[in-house]
Amino acid sequence: MDDTDRHLIALLRKNARLPVAALAKALGVSRGTVQNRINRLTARGTIQGFTVRVRSGAEPARIRAIMMIAVEGERSERIIKLLRGNPEIAAIHTTNGRWDMVLELNTESLEAFDLVLHRVRLIEGISGSETSLLLSTLPM
Repeated sequence: MDDTDRHLIALLRKNARLPVAALAKALGVSRGTVQNRINRLTARGTIQGFTVRVRSGAEPARIRAIMMIAVEGERSERIIKLLRGNPEIAAIHTTNGRWDMVLELNTESLEAFDLVLHRVRLIEGISGSETSLLLSTLPM
């Protein structure tokens, strides 16, 4: 990745719906160059997809949280398999330090949130957890 790729990604992070012509103008390159770079970055997996950011409060009563979990021994792969596919788990991140994984949780209610916490904590090999509710998201 060069500086043009990094600048292109920064522009797409701000607004992934920018037309190729607008991206080309901002980068000082041709539309074909921008399209080729997007295609290359996508094919390599650098760009994994495009998404929508929804205004905080636009969705009805979403409960969002971050759950840090500690894993005993070499059980991470098995635990990841058990966590995948759970619709309330938006993302699974591995990390270093005190916690081995960070989960992004989204539920419709506190009752559903409590059930997710309970299910995750019952997984054999999880030795501890800490969960924080996300109260607000600040614009970048």
